[in-house]
Amino acid sequence: MTTGAAPSAWERTRSRVRLEDPFVGWTASIAVALLAAFLRLWKLGTPRIFEFDETYYAKDAWALLNYGFERNSTEKANELILQGQTLHGVFKDSPEMIVHPEVGKWLIAAGIKVFGMDPFGWRVASAVIGSLMILVLVRLARRLTGSTLLGVVAGLLMCFDGLQFVLSRLALLDIFVAFFLLCGVHCVVADRDWHRARMARLVPETITDARSWGPVRGLLFRPWLLLGGVCWGLAVGSKWEALYPLAAFGLLVWLWSAGARRSFGVRWPVMRSALVDGVPAFVHLVLVAFVVYVATWTGWMIHAEEYEKSLSATQYTHFDGGKDWPTRTEADASGFGEVTQSLRSLWYYHQDVYTFHTQFLNDSTHTYASKPSGWLLLNRPVGVAADTGIKPGTQGCHAPADSDCLRQVLLLGTPTLWWAGCVALIFAVVMWVGSRDWRYGVVVVGAASTWLPWLQYDDRPIFSFYAVITLPFLVLALVMAIGRMIGAGSARRRTGGVIAAGTFFVLVLLNFAWFWPIYTNQLLTHGEWLDRIWFSRWI
Repeated sequence: MTTGAAPSAWERTRSRVRLEDPFVGWTASIAVALLAAFLRLWKLGTPRIFEFDETYYAKDAWALLNYGFERNSTEKANELILQGQTLHGVFKDSPEMIVHPEVGKWLIAAGIKVFGMDPFGWRVASAVIGSLMILVLVRLARRLTGSTLLGVVAGLLMCFDGLQFVLSRLALLDIFVAFFLLCGVHCVVADRDWHRARMARLVPETITDARSWGPVRGLLFRPWLLLGGVCWGLAVGSKWEALYPLAAFGLLVWLWSAGARRSFGVRWPVMRSALVDGVPAFVHLVLVAFVVYVATWTGWMIHAEEYEKSLSATQYTHFDGGKDWPTRTEADASGFGEVTQSLRSLWYYHQDVYTFHTQFLNDSTHTYASKPSGWLLLNRPVGVAADTGIKPGTQGCHAPADSDCLRQVLLLGTPTLWWAGCVALIFAVVMWVGSRDWRYGVVVVGAASTWLPWLQYDDRPIFSFYAVITLPFLVLALVMAIGRMIGAGSARRRTGGVIAAGTFFVLVLLNFAWFWPIYTNQLLTHGEWLDRIWFSRWI
């Protein structure tokens, strides 16, 4: 039996059709996101306390909303706010030395603006963004696999992950950087499809001229990359950690573009693509992200004189023997000069923040700090709230007389999902290297660029919940492995794959349900709590 020649890249791209009904795809995607929103909004206002670093970000958000810049708070600020007092005795006049950008805090402020300065108000933005993150993951998984079913499975797996769930119910910044980062990745993957389809329309047939660079002018503007640049700017504007995956996926865009030109017959595609694709991609992704990032500091720059007056002589570069900001003693400029003066102050401020992150915290300790080498194995979860020592007969406690009850909120991923995700990630590495399937490259590069950079900072307190930006890539690795299990092959093999995949999904769901009480501050006896603390390092 003989077979014809494999279709060319031009033929494959031109003949692409939608294999899945868009209406069904969007309906299923939105349904998963609504389920996630319901779970994340349920009793969102409890516990009625500042959980972990909410004590910083909730107050920063309120100050941004009302004063335009973050202010230092008084010692009694938390108590007064929980009593409903926000105007008197809560904030000082001096600006606070913040160590993270403002995008996430402005989103928290939006929730406070609508619902008020209480736990529900300062957490609702996280719940909404966490739910939208699951919607984006469904769409990305669907694009990578071509299957609405696998996209839904990806969304449900993340929906039932404890780490993403708890972070979606806290006014911390990590859920915001994870969301915008995932949006940026989705835009980059969508651009890959757009770039190849556009090239097929511009190239009549396979290129045979060795001197040809392929189409150039028609590919200079890449709308998905432009949107991606906006998303990456907002991600970096939430936390700087998004810089590493931005660089990694920027390189992937160049290599994917070079691969497209090679498939259409362009000679020396890597070098040629570096110029005709790499430069426009750099503009769309990096320069746009930079402009968006700087724009997110507009509020800071409007109040730059407050920082020049209060912080330029007292912060970390000064402690290291550096000099005060030059702008501190300069006369106030006007017009465009004022803009450049504020930008210079912002640059000096960034130098101080960088020093804080890289030097000031070295060798300090924290109860819940952990080594990033063990994050994906859930080596050390973070307790963000606890009410211990509840006596039998009080607050509904039905513990034995010689025991007690407690409530806890623990930042812990669903173990079944994370541990299986580590195995799936190894499988993704093998498939990317062995079969050269670009989709596994998305998984591997995403996981590596969001996790490995943290290894260089293991001498200062860092926390396992930072790995929430790696979680989407573990889920994608799992879903693509499931796709292989239930995909092509004999009927017996597919049946076995469906049973194995279904069993795994049920285990994740049951595991999530088992840990539900320590995700949601439920009352437990001491024995019931210990049943959920599987390792001594989890205490």
